[in-house]
Amino acid sequence: MSCTSLVEMFDNAPLNSFHKRLAIYSSGGPLLDGYVLSIIGIALVQATPYLELSLFWEGMIGASALIGIFLGGFVGGWFTDKFGRQVLYTLDLVAIGVFSLAQFWVESAESLFICRLCLGIAVGADYPIATALLAEFAPKKYRGPLTGMLNVMWFVGAAAGYIVGGILLHMGPDGWRWMLASAALPTAIFIFLRRNTPESPRWLRRKGRYLEAKAVLKQVYGQDVSMQELESITTEPKPIGIASLFRSGYGTRMIFVSVFWTCTIVPLFAVYSFSPKILTALGLTGDLSNMGSVVITVLFMLGTAFALCLVNKIGRRALLLQSFFWTGMALLLLGTFANASQYVILLLFAAYALATGGSQILQFIYPNELFPTEIRASAVGLASSLSRIGAAVGTYLVPLALVRIGIGATMLVAAAITLVGFVVSFKMAPETMHCSLEDAARLN
Repeated sequence: MSCTSLVEMFDNAPLNSFHKRLAIYSSGGPLLDGYVLSIIGIALVQATPYLELSLFWEGMIGASALIGIFLGGFVGGWFTDKFGRQVLYTLDLVAIGVFSLAQFWVESAESLFICRLCLGIAVGADYPIATALLAEFAPKKYRGPLTGMLNVMWFVGAAAGYIVGGILLHMGPDGWRWMLASAALPTAIFIFLRRNTPESPRWLRRKGRYLEAKAVLKQVYGQDVSMQELESITTEPKPIGIASLFRSGYGTRMIFVSVFWTCTIVPLFAVYSFSPKILTALGLTGDLSNMGSVVITVLFMLGTAFALCLVNKIGRRALLLQSFFWTGMALLLLGTFANASQYVILLLFAAYALATGGSQILQFIYPNELFPTEIRASAVGLASSLSRIGAAVGTYLVPLALVRIGIGATMLVAAAITLVGFVVSFKMAPETMHCSLEDAARLN
């Protein structure tokens, strides 16, 4: 087998059962992220009076998982690049399960904050671990849809969190404890599923562990390779340390990924976290407001699912630009016609929810394609961490903005943030759809 055919085995292999299982297993982190971030809002309905939470602690507990994700993203990425994907692929889920269960016994604001902070760190660490592993195994043709599917699972987890929380809210005064601990159940399922996942052969080869890489290739693809073939592949970029990332050409890519990711999720987190309040401010009250929140959640999922169908048809760059353009237009119209009829408002929110799907799924696709194996997880983790700063700030400022500048101006600010994302993407977004993982990561 030649070097060329070995590279082709990585990128042009048919989609097999292993790839499909790995995509399902890797979706655990985003699903749990959506679950734990959504269910806390419902849990605080009961937890706030029981724990006698002040406004300060209510806000800190609400933001605690986001703070943890900020810390866990980069740290998890660095550990993943240094010690491997497979080692931490299960350990981070064990941590999620432990800290989810620990919430059941908390008796103070401080202890709940610490539990959710640690929970967020573990969730944040899973992003670079799982996405790097999936991207390095996925065939070129399916890499975009499989990696982008993880973002769809975030909304599935969020929807599940709202459903479970709504049910347990009526289970007595300790319902909030069961809500917060309930994340341990899906976590245990994913721990079981992930238990025999092999290490990335690309990472093993980078570390000179050729025998192990050879065994994994045999296991996954059913083909054997010689040691000389593994040692002689030279298609990946020259090694670069994460410390020197911003002094290399990859620094420009990191700026692009961090900015577009931030401009994508700041409006999303603000709209998603406060959709009932925003819909009420826009004139949708009572049952129509509650129905609108549910409809928007479903449309977010549909938008990301639709984007998965387009990512290999129109390409990464076109999908990102189209997504930013149409979400910006929807937010601009919401801000300009804030006094329109309820049904027009709901229609514009639906348009936003559907259009944002493209930029949502590319949050995992682009960073995994634009960086080489030795820093891939670190880059994903760092971009995830930086984007969470914007998400936390945006989430914190939304209720203040609604009171001080009004709903129309708030939507116009969100539209301006989206415009920044469009401009940056127009200037910097590359097309990687037809590239192998090695070629996509290579600097021109």
